[in-house]
Amino acid sequence: MVVMQQVTTLSSGVCMPLVGLGTYKTRGKDLIHSVVKAALQAGYRAFDTAAVYRNETEIGDALKQLLPEFGLERKDVFITSKLSPQDHGFERSLQAFELSLSNLQLTYLDLYLIHWPGVQKLKASNHMIQSDDALNQYLRGQSWKALESIHKSGKVRAIGVSNYTVAHLEDLLKTATVVPHVNQVEYHPHYLQKGLKKFCDLKGIHLQAYSSLGTTVEVSPLRQDPKVLRIASRLSRSPAQVLLRWATQQGVSVLPKSTNTSHIAENIQLDFNLTAEDFAELSSLSTSLKYAWDPSTIH
Repeated sequence: MVVMQQVTTLSSGVCMPLVGLGTYKTRGKDLIHSVVKAALQAGYRAFDTAAVYRNETEIGDALKQLLPEFGLERKDVFITSKLSPQDHGFERSLQAFELSLSNLQLTYLDLYLIHWPGVQKLKASNHMIQSDDALNQYLRGQSWKALESIHKSGKVRAIGVSNYTVAHLEDLLKTATVVPHVNQVEYHPHYLQKGLKKFCDLKGIHLQAYSSLGTTVEVSPLRQDPKVLRIASRLSRSPAQVLLRWATQQGVSVLPKSTNTSHIAENIQLDFNLTAEDFAELSSLSTSLKYAWDPSTIH
């Protein structure tokens, strides 16, 4: 069954599917081919990768081979990649973008993000290393100028950031001529970033969630949360579907990742609504667990 995709319109005017396929840690030509095929079959039209995932080439190959099989063209899919933390700076960002474009065998990207607010090999702040803090700020500012330049050229339809806190966004907005269209961050009922969500809403920055299902281990504390299980049971839905719908129902896009064909199909079947009570209950879980890396140490 192919699911009709819900979309959101970014401040750039570009429409983006609310559900995309995450590909972090998904590697290997055969595996990626089967995963992309299962996703296209299920109705996914958005694919999220990054330079540091080291799978852009395989994803590009798979899409080139599979799109015609499904009667699809390049314009029918939304493809995101991200700048590696080792490639911050104006010229390096331009070069890194072109490499990603080449790896994916594309003439343009739909969305390009700065993956991390810090520069690889620079120390995180311990309040003693002011020079590194200043260099981080300068280089990520230069990276954003590069993304603005790429956006102006038409080689990318929307630009944004990932793992940016309110402080990082405030810093960026001091000099930006383009407000980021997207901020991709960890966001789920165990890690509610209410302040960040409010700030992004205020500035017209679309919030995109990763780690929507918690950790990738078999027994995820989030998917096993008693309240999540109870709501899922009552709705005859999986815990994953409930967690993903919690995000999309508030207009937050999601990037569930799986190599399991049935899970891939299930994760996009979000054609139901949580009740106001269910939504409130999920939004007020007492747990506060962060499952991914913490960008708050980067200044």
